[in-house]
Order: sequence, then C-alpha cells, then structure tokens
Amino acid sequence: MSADRSTRRRRNPVLAAARLLFRILLGILIVADELVRPLYEPLVRWIEALALVQKFERWVAGLPALAILALIGVPYAVVEPVKFLAMLHIANGHARTGTFVLVLAYLVSFVLIERVYTAGRPQLMTLPAVAWVIVTSGTVRDRIYAWLRLPELKARARVIWRWVRFHLR
Repeated sequence: MSADRSTRRRRNPVLAAARLLFRILLGILIVADELVRPLYEPLVRWIEALALVQKFERWVAGLPALAILALIGVPYAVVEPVKFLAMLHIANGHARTGTFVLVLAYLVSFVLIERVYTAGRPQLMTLPAVAWVIVTSGTVRDRIYAWLRLPELKARARVIWRWVRFHLR
C-alpha cells in the first residue's frame, strides 16, 4: 500500500449515505423555507424590533452553549408533536382548528427558535457537532441557492405575481 493511500481516510458507506440523506432533507427544508419566508418575514422583523425581544436576545447571548441548545431543543420537542397533532386534526375534518394550531405552532417555532438561534449562534459554534450542522446547512443552502439561482427565480416570481395581480383587478 502506498503512503498516499494509507494516509487517506476510508469512507464508511453507511456514514456517507447518512450524510447524503441529511443533505437531501436539508435541501428540501431550505427550499420550503424560501417559499414560506416572505409570508412570515415581516412579522419576524416586527417581533425582533420589540424591546422585550431584544432584552431576551441579550440574555440568551450570555448563556452557555448547552443552555442555548436546550432553549432551541425544548421548543422543537414540544412544537413538532403539536404540528403532527394539528395535521391529524385537519385530516379528521377539523380544518379551521387544525390549521390555526398548525400556523400557531409554525409561528412559535419560526419566531422563538430563530431568535434564540440568532442570539446564541456564536456560543453554539463552540460545540463541534452543532457547528458541523450549522456549517453543513449553510453550505447546502448556498449550493441550492446557486444551483436553483434562487435570487433570480425570486425576482422572476415577483414580476409574474405583480403581472397576475395587475391583470386580475
């Protein structure tokens, strides 16, 4: 065996498949987020401008990394089952209630988790596994943006949307 080959790390096929699956799922989430973001972004900007929220973010920024991770994990652990139950509620014919609960759950997860993440990102980057997830998701997002030409796609979608609104009046 050559020195070049022996120093090269062998890839575990299961780990490689898990990484690929993670990137595919992350890509789907990023595209879905980009489609929904214009709907909730104005609300997020309004909320982040509130003095109480800014005080909360300063408090979060002073916490240790594991506490910030818990502040993100606990809402996920609560909100994700609520989203599932809301979908079941909708499937059982209670569309209004289920939709309201689903939108509320998404709002809590978007607003609360995003604020905690934004305020605590520097501390989270000190945890190697969390830093890997953050860096990998950023890399995947950037590649998807480039591959789909998302800024150009968004600009075209805005032009089409304006044209449709103008012609439907």
